[in-house]
Amino acid sequence: MKIAIAQLNYTIGDVDGNASKIIDSIHKAKAQHADLVIFAEQAVSGTPAFDLLRKTTFLELCEDALVEIASCCDGIAAIVGLPILTADGTISAAALIQDRKVLRYIGKKYITARREMGFLVPSKGYEYATIKGHKCAIIVGDDLSRERDFDQSVETVISINARKYGKGTMTYRYEMMRNLAFVESKNLVLVNQVGGSTDIVYDGTSGALNSRGELVLMMKNFEEDFQIFDTKASARPITIPSTYNDRTRLVYEAARCGLRDFFRKNGYRKASIGLSGGIDSAVVASIAADALGAENVRALLMPSPFSSLESVEDAKELARNLGIEYNVIPISEIYTSVVNTLKPVIGGTEFDATEENIQTRIRTVLLMALQNKTDYILLNSSNKSENALGLCTLYGDTAGAFSPTGDLYKSEMYDVARYINRTQGNPIPESILTKEPSSELHPGQKDSDILPPYEVVDAILFRMIEEGQHREEIVNAGFDSEVVEKIHGMIMRNEKKRYQFPPVLRLSSCTFGHERLMPLTNKYGD
Repeated sequence: MKIAIAQLNYTIGDVDGNASKIIDSIHKAKAQHADLVIFAEQAVSGTPAFDLLRKTTFLELCEDALVEIASCCDGIAAIVGLPILTADGTISAAALIQDRKVLRYIGKKYITARREMGFLVPSKGYEYATIKGHKCAIIVGDDLSRERDFDQSVETVISINARKYGKGTMTYRYEMMRNLAFVESKNLVLVNQVGGSTDIVYDGTSGALNSRGELVLMMKNFEEDFQIFDTKASARPITIPSTYNDRTRLVYEAARCGLRDFFRKNGYRKASIGLSGGIDSAVVASIAADALGAENVRALLMPSPFSSLESVEDAKELARNLGIEYNVIPISEIYTSVVNTLKPVIGGTEFDATEENIQTRIRTVLLMALQNKTDYILLNSSNKSENALGLCTLYGDTAGAFSPTGDLYKSEMYDVARYINRTQGNPIPESILTKEPSSELHPGQKDSDILPPYEVVDAILFRMIEEGQHREEIVNAGFDSEVVEKIHGMIMRNEKKRYQFPPVLRLSSCTFGHERLMPLTNKYGD
C-alpha cells in the first residue's frame, strides 16, 4: 500500500485555509497514485485551540469542512484529524474517509498534555480498519506511546499526531517508535504537524518504520513536506540525527520557525529589538533577521551612563553585519531627569536596584513608542537562566510581544550564537562571545559578582527545573551547598516576575508557566 504523508503547517481557527491545504494534498496524493493520504491530529482546526473546542459553532465549521474534504476523496482513502463534539464532550479524532464518505471517527483515549486538559475528553482509543485490502490500526496522539498488543493481522500502525518540539524529544520519539515497530513486527507511520502556534512549535519530523523497527523515511524538520511510504518497497535504513551539533541546529530552527509563524499568523511583518551589545539581544536579532528578513528588523541602541563604549560598538557592528536598520538613542539625559524628579522621594539613599531598573524601563518606553508609531512589534530577548533567577526587570527587559529565546539557558544562548556564526558568516562579533556577561547597570558590573559561571549555574538550574531534583541531591552530585541554596532561593522568590512574562516559545521539556507552574502565593520552601 502507498501511504502519502502530508506534513503541513496549520493555523488555529483558519478552518477554510486548513481545509484548502488538506484538499491540495489529497489531489497531490491522487496524482502520485497513493492509496491513502494521512494528515495530523486536529489538522482541520489547528491546535492548541483551547476554548474554541467548547464552541459549537467552531466544531460545526470543522465538520462542514470535513464534508468538503471527503468529497475530494474519490479513488483514495484519507485519515484527517479534527475535533468532534460527542455526548460526553469534545474529542480529538481521526476521521476515516473512503469513497468520498466519512466512515467513522477514531478518538484519542489519553489526554496527557496540560494544554488539552479541560478542553478535550477521552475517547475509546485506537481502532482497526481495512484500507485497500491492508489491515491498519489507526491511533491518535500520545496513545501511540501507551498502547501495545495490536492484533496479529494488522500490517501497519498509523499514528496521527500533534507533538510539539522539545530539546531531545525527537530521539526519544523515534526510539519509542522503533521499539514498538520491532516488538509488534508491524510497519509504523507517524504524521505530525509543523510550524509555530503562539508559544508552541511543532517540528514535523514525520516518518515511517518497517516491521523490523528500521527507520526508512524521515521528513523535514520545521518545514512542510509531502512523501510517499510504500509498505511493499524496500528502503535503506536512516540514522536519526543525534549529535550535539544536530541538537543546536534544531534549537535554532525551532526558534526561527516559532518566531516566523508568530508574526505571519498574527499578521505582523516588522520586529524591533533593543541591542545592548550582549549575547542575548545579538542572538534574538540574528534569528529575527533570518526569520523575517533583515529589512523587517529595526534596532535601538540605548546607552546609559554606565554602558561601555565597547558594547555600543559591538551592537553597531552586529547591526551592520545583519543588515538591519538601527538608531543610537542615548538615555543619559532621560535617566538623570527621572532620578532628579524622584529626589523628593528617594533622594539621599544609596544607589541600588532602583536606579538600575529605571534604566531598563526607560529603554522599554522608547521601544514601545517605536512599536506604537511604526508597527515594529517588540521582541523580548531574555533567557531562561535570568528568568529563573529573577535577574530581569519587570516592565523593563521582561517586556515584549514575544520571546523566542526565553526557554533557553544562558549557556545555550552561546551555543546558538556559535551556530549562527558557523552557518551565517560570523555576523555576531567575537567580542560579544568572549566578553564577561554584564547588564552594565552600574559601574564595573559583572554577573559573576553574585553568581558562579553560567556553566555551573545552568547545570544546577537544569537539575532543579527539568529534572526536579531536590537541593540535597544536587549537593550530593558535587555542587557547592551555599550556591545551590542561593539559586533555589532566587528561583522561589521570583515567581511573581514569571507570571508577567510575554509569551515564551517553549523549547524545553519543562517551560515556566506550563510544565512548571507554581502557585504565586506559596509558603512551601523546600
